[in-house]
Amino acid sequence: MQKKKSKPLARLEQSITLSNLWLSILSLAKQKPIYAYALPSKIKESFGFSPSRLLTYLVLYRLEGEGLLTSKQEGQRKYYSLTSSGKASLESAKKLLYKRAKEL
Repeated sequence: MQKKKSKPLARLEQSITLSNLWLSILSLAKQKPIYAYALPSKIKESFGFSPSRLLTYLVLYRLEGEGLLTSKQEGQRKYYSLTSSGKASLESAKKLLYKRAKEL
């Protein structure tokens, strides 16, 4: 029988996953170009949580608008790739998370 998570731990998990969905999207885009429809299942497969399709699209479009992703239409699919600014933001975020975790 699996032990139920405490409320603070559940909030932390949500903060790390859903509230920072942009990190998961940038991480996947760093590996190879991605398209919007496949993102929720790729996130579930790679990171173990299931964001809604709507939230995923909203974050994806915001990242493109902020210059962290660029898009290219190929047939009916629009593929998103990490920009140099996106790569720098992802690396900075990883360093910040690592630093905070070490401080605990």
